Amino acid sequence: MTAPLDDQTRELIGFAAVIARGGEAELRDRVARLLAARVPAVWVEELLLQSLLMTGYPRTLVAARAWRDGSGLPAATTDPDADYGQAVEWTRRGERTCATVYGDHYAPLREHVRRLHPALDAWMITEGYGRTLGRPGLDLLRRELCVVVQTAVLEAPRQLHSHLRGARNAGARPEQVEAALALVRPLLEPGWADTAWRLWVRVRDGQ
Repeated sequence: MTAPLDDQTRELIGFAAVIARGGEAELRDRVARLLAARVPAVWVEELLLQSLLMTGYPRTLVAARAWRDGSGLPAATTDPDADYGQAVEWTRRGERTCATVYGDHYAPLREHVRRLHPALDAWMITEGYGRTLGRPGLDLLRRELCVVVQTAVLEAPRQLHSHLRGARNAGARPEQVEAALALVRPLLEPGWADTAWRLWVRVRDGQ
């Protein structure tokens, strides 16, 4: 029987979870596993960039240093998305990506976030889903599975619930989502792990 997640995807998701935890020894170990599994470097680079959205600068920078030191790979000298002249394109890209992730919940999400603050809505679309999650280099399915494990580690139930749905909307099969949750479960407090699973059951059963 074919495993729900291939080795490279599983190691990428494992690295995502450890980025959210922030342990340097665990990060070094996970980098070694990424290299052993021959995970494409571009996947790792994109995961590091998107982790900024969930884990913030401190943990993202620590993880990026572990990747640079462990892989020996230098950073690119330029990046197309460093050019702020592309803000209009980021917004278009963000609207498409966010609509895919949220499906029928997209319009209510935008309305809700605008009520919290219009700047949060604009940044979510342009910076979050457009400039970051809408980048090429890593497909949306793997991006969403990485977000699932990071929101699980961070004990963020609302975001976890949303991105469990997002993973399914991005094309993840139920067994792939369940494999991601099983991978991260040892990192979670037992009570929260049970809650995370119940959130998944709600999504799986269409609630």
